[in-house]
Formats: sequence, structure tokens, C-alpha cells
Amino acid sequence: MNNKLVRGTFFLTAATFISKILGFVYIIPFMNLVGDEGYALYKYAYGPYGLMISLSTMGLPLAVSKYVSKYNGLGNYRASQDLLKFGLFLMMVTGFIACATLYALAPTLAHFVVGRQDGSGNSIDDVVYVIRMVSFALLIIPAMSLLRGYFQGNQSMGPSALSTVIEQVVRVLFIVCGAYAVLTMFNGSITSAVGVATFGAVMGGGAGLLILVTVYQKCKHFIYKQVQNSRENKRIPIASMLKELLSYSIPFVIVGLAIPIYQNIDTFTINALFQSIGYTQEKAETVNAVIGLAQILVMIPVSLATAFGMSLLPSITTSYTKGEINNVKQKITQVLQLFFFLTLPAAVGLSLLAKPVYRMIFLSGSSYELGGFVLQWYAPMAILFGLFTITAAILQGINQQKKVIAGLLIGIILKLSLNIALLSSFKELTPILATYVGYGVSVLYNFHLIKKALSYRIIPELARMKISIVHVTFMGIVVFIMSKLLTVWLAGAVQDYTASVLTAILSAIAGAGIYMGCSFSNSEIRDLFKKPRRKVS
Repeated sequence: MNNKLVRGTFFLTAATFISKILGFVYIIPFMNLVGDEGYALYKYAYGPYGLMISLSTMGLPLAVSKYVSKYNGLGNYRASQDLLKFGLFLMMVTGFIACATLYALAPTLAHFVVGRQDGSGNSIDDVVYVIRMVSFALLIIPAMSLLRGYFQGNQSMGPSALSTVIEQVVRVLFIVCGAYAVLTMFNGSITSAVGVATFGAVMGGGAGLLILVTVYQKCKHFIYKQVQNSRENKRIPIASMLKELLSYSIPFVIVGLAIPIYQNIDTFTINALFQSIGYTQEKAETVNAVIGLAQILVMIPVSLATAFGMSLLPSITTSYTKGEINNVKQKITQVLQLFFFLTLPAAVGLSLLAKPVYRMIFLSGSSYELGGFVLQWYAPMAILFGLFTITAAILQGINQQKKVIAGLLIGIILKLSLNIALLSSFKELTPILATYVGYGVSVLYNFHLIKKALSYRIIPELARMKISIVHVTFMGIVVFIMSKLLTVWLAGAVQDYTASVLTAILSAIAGAGIYMGCSFSNSEIRDLFKKPRRKVS
């Protein structure tokens, strides 16, 4: 791999990591400004917006990257330029349609999400307002995403990396500063503050797009010269271009929609379901907000661990294409070992420290007892979220991506059914338990497909990971005992919030130290992180 590609990949990975951290950190001040009710309102806007982004882009940014890389490699730079022009036009059209659709559907979505209004929570007008505010971002984001794919296909990761960071920085600053200004400087309402915050997606998208357009304008002369000097200038018919793009993009769309679909099922059903068993609208919205916040915390270990594991997946595709099935199996095992090594302790630790962690992060929320309870049960979902992403990617790598859809649909049907069936018995735990069952079935189905396609022995390979389970168990015992001791020692000595912060941080440090010490004293774990030696020919 050449130095330019290594450097570019590093920049893009770093930018993605920075973006994810910013996307988490801003929730803390924002939540403390607008509270549970305000965050629930914010969530009502971003839930359908996230789905519309996926549908309007149709997975094309990643497909464009693959397409551009392919035809540049063949020396046909004109195909890349034709694709850019056609793709931008297509993204502007789909973005406009998505914006108009979300704007028009706002009243319907608002009636659906609010349920029965009893005056104790957000009104239908509030929800319509915030959904319509965020809908304008759909005019910008699809085109920006496609331009990123174009630069990445040209192995120019710098513009995409810079655009990603600038977009998130502008969005986060606009959300926090805008909400603060509305509430403190202009004495505005929570609804107005959340509306301004949702408009941050428009401002961030505009900033990210401006960076990409500026870079393209500076490179335009070189790009046109490259097209003119191409050894192969054959034009690809639009119909053929679109067909090829869709064949690349559909698997990306399906896998990318999995978590947003589950999250939106909860966002749009929790209020009505809980009101049907006697909850007030305000209490139902509190449950809705708390589950949304728990999802954000759970996705942190998922994103980090999956990033490590997914780095091996391109080589799985290469080995499968060459017919090296044993090599594919070894790499799958390595991916799973890395995933469990990173995610299992994070999930267990977050579950054990759920109450002090939730209190530490969302300090002004009045519902931290409920939040800690929900997070305690939700934290292990990190394992299933990550496993679905990894197994789906493995199936894409071995050309079994279409079969993933069936397992996902079965899981979604189970999720919807159990949200209703379990409600009266399990109350606030119902959405969490239903997600466990739905995702669990989808993951098992994916493993079945992998076993069938590769004769991969799942159980024996998972049994090899028992050493990680032993280390996590030891870590969990230490964290549990230390958190209980700290709770007793600090009670009355310091304020409750300070006690939560000290308990969460000190217990986490102790647990991490024990786990890393045990793990890296084991040769099998050390081998996971060793670089393979190059063969000398």
C-alpha cells in the first residue's frame, strides 16, 4: 500500500473518530439545557431525518467510491466525471424529493409520535416545527455525501476528512450555542431552542459541502487534463451506470438502515404504547428520551470495536474471490476475537456502572434513576449491534448480501410484535427486551448463512474466546465490588453528583487496568495485535 493511501486512510479514520466523539459530547450540554422533554422533541426530528438520509442517498456515496476507483484503474477518467455530473444531479433530485416528503409528512409523523395529547408533554405543533426545520438539510447532505465518495474513489481522503470534521464542528457549535442563546439571551421556549438545534444539520451540511466544492474548484484544471489524456475515454450509458451503481449500493443501504429502523420503531411507538397502559404523555416522553440517550451511550463501544474488526473485512473479500476458503475462516475468527475482546468488557462495565455513568453525563436530568435502570439493561445490546454489523459485512464479502434482508425483516417483525405483547408485563424494559429478541434472531440467521456458505464451525470458534469471558468475569467482579464500596464510603461525604463521578471513573479505571493486565499476559490475546511478518521471497 503506498504512502499516500496510508496517509489518506489515516486522515479519514481520524476524522470519522473525531466526528463520532463530537457527536456524543455535545449531547451532554444540550441535554442539560433542554432536559428530557426537549431531548425527546429533538429525537422526534432526527429519527425520521436519519432514515430519509439513508433513503435519499441510496448508499450511492460508497458505491460511487467503488465505481470511480474501478474506472480510474481502467484508465477511463471520463467515466468518473460523467458519473459525478449524473450523480450530483440525481442527489439533488432525491434530496429535494426527500425534503419535500419529510416536510409534508411532518403533521402525520407528529400525530403518530405524540399519541394522545393530555397537555403534559410536547404538542403536535412542536413536533411538526422541529421535523420541518431539520428537513431542509436533505437539500444539502445527499450531494455532499456523493462528493465525498468521489474524492475517496480518487484516493484523495483529505477533502472528505476535512469536510467531515468541519461539518460536525459547525453542527455541534450551532446546536449548543443556538440552544443556549435562545434560552438564556432571548428567553425563548424549549421548542424554539430545539428547533434552532435541529437546523444545525443544515448549517453543518452547508459548511461541509462548501469545503468539498472549494477543493474541487482548485483541482478542476488537473481533473479535466486527466480526462483529456485518458487512454480510455469510452462513455458509459446512463442506464448501465445506474444499474452498476445500484448493484453496489443496495447492500450498503440495507445494513445501514438496521439500527435506525429499530431506533425509529421505539421513537414512534413508545408514547402511544405507554399511554395505552396509563402513562401520561410527559412520562411516556421521558421513557422515550431515556431510551434514546441509552442508545447513544451504547453505540460508543459498538463504533470503536466494529471499526477495528471491519478493518480486516476487505481482505476477507479478497481471499474469498481467490477461493482461499480456509484463509477466509481464519480472518472471520480473528474479526470475532477482536470484536469480543473490545466490546465485551465495555458492555459489561457500562452495565455495572450504568447508574453513576448516566448521572455523571446527564447531570441535570431528573430521571437519572430510570436512566440508570434502562442503561443497565441496554448496555449488553452493544454486543448484538456489533455482531449484526460484522456478520452482515462478512456476508457482503462472500456475495451473500441479499440473504441478509430476510433475517433483518424477521427481526423487525419480532421487534414490533414484542413491543406490544410484553408491554403490560415488563413496562420500561419492553422496548429493550424486544430489541434483544429481534436483533438476536437476525444475528443467529446471519451466522447460519455464514456456516452454510463456508462450512464455518461457529460454536468451536466462539469457544476459543472463553479466555476473554474469564477475564471479563474477573473484571466485572472487581468493578462491582469497588462501585459498591465507593457508594458506601462516599455517601454523605460528598454531594450525590460528585459521588457518581468518582464511582464511575475510579471503578472504570480499576476494571480497565485489571482487564488489560490479565489480557496482555495471555499469549493468544497478544497475538491478535501483532503485525504479520512479511514473507521473504
